[in-house]
Amino acid sequence: MRYVIDIYGVLVPSLLLWIIIAYVLSAILRRLMQRFDLYRLVWHRALFDFAIFICLLGGVVYLSEHLS
Repeated sequence: MRYVIDIYGVLVPSLLLWIIIAYVLSAILRRLMQRFDLYRLVWHRALFDFAIFICLLGGVVYLSEHLS
């Protein structure tokens, strides 16, 4: 994994980009769960959303290591 990514001369930590990607994916997943009323099966919505975000972040980082 590269720790710093150069975007037009600005050095950006790669973790920041992976967090943004994971956030977008979790936002899409949250909307789908609201649309299909799946939150009624969840005990604590905020903890569940945080856990999903952490799982997505781990998956994005894992895939980024194998794709580069």
